[in-house]
Amino acid sequence: MNISSIVIRVLPEYCEGLIAELKNSKICDYFVHDETKIIVVIEGEDISEEITKLKQIQKMEHVVAADMMYSYSEDELEKEKDKIEKSGDINQWLNDTNENAGLIRYAGDLKKKM
Repeated sequence: MNISSIVIRVLPEYCEGLIAELKNSKICDYFVHDETKIIVVIEGEDISEEITKLKQIQKMEHVVAADMMYSYSEDELEKEKDKIEKSGDINQWLNDTNENAGLIRYAGDLKKKM
């Protein structure tokens, strides 16, 4: 299951009408808005389903722009948890209360550190 937030840009005069259309569309769940931005949440079995829903929103009348801002993928999370579990040493170190967390150095890209 994937969940993503979409920020939709709209001209102020079309905001309320677009909100009503989004609520009736069953594509997304309305969350909040101001006069030029609407935030909705979409769900899908995978990223492909979410992209299809995003494209449907982008094609709606009066949508100036619609972009995915945040995405959560249950499957990706599980894959990463499996990697950590299988990497024994890291998992043990992270769970060792005697280790000094101050030794962790983050340089903006964990892939370059491994």
